[in-house]
Amino acid sequence: MQLFYNQNINENTTDFTFEREESKHIVKVLRKNIGDTLHITNGKGWLFTAEISVPNINKCTAKIISKELQSKRNYNLHLAVAPTKMNDRYEWFLEKATEIGIDSITPIICDHSERKVIKPERFERILQSAMKQSLSCYLPKLNDAISFQDFINKGFQGELFIAHCEKTNKKSLKQQLKPNTDITILIGPEGDFSVKEIAKALENNFIPVTLGETRLRTETAAIVACHSVAYTNE
Repeated sequence: MQLFYNQNINENTTDFTFEREESKHIVKVLRKNIGDTLHITNGKGWLFTAEISVPNINKCTAKIISKELQSKRNYNLHLAVAPTKMNDRYEWFLEKATEIGIDSITPIICDHSERKVIKPERFERILQSAMKQSLSCYLPKLNDAISFQDFINKGFQGELFIAHCEKTNKKSLKQQLKPNTDITILIGPEGDFSVKEIAKALENNFIPVTLGETRLRTETAAIVACHSVAYTNE
């Protein structure tokens, strides 16, 4: 099954027209014709099955013939991850986290961050592509980049964790995780969180955790955390 994405389709839609780029892909590349079926999601859980009525390379039109709301996970995972110096490493994290299962992502700018500017439009495209590839109907929410200080002062629900490399008393994340629980995990930049940031997180009830015996890159740590949560909830 190949999945298409469009945020404007909803459960009340009866007929849908694809934009020019996707219309050309459907008709010229996939060689779809009248009566062929397509699958579309709006990233909000809905899976629509549509039947092509007008196979036009500029405006391919399809009629919605069925719809189904996918079940949502019993937990909500929010990863706040500092942007990496090399942008492609952060993009890799976004792709793999979407495939594994994540609900929201916040890029946090920390004291030791070398990258302080991101390209949200490109990140959004990567999330959409990964969602379609993994045949999920839920698009992770990409929040605006925010400073660590502003982020930590927000109110949070569920379990709160900060993964850092300082040699202090830390607990194993996998031993702390509970199934069916909302979770927020902080992952720092290449230079790790500063001592001040760690102290601030602890003041705001974040539990310091370790992700294993070895020192991990930012993007690797984020994926390990994401997979640990998914595994706990299997």
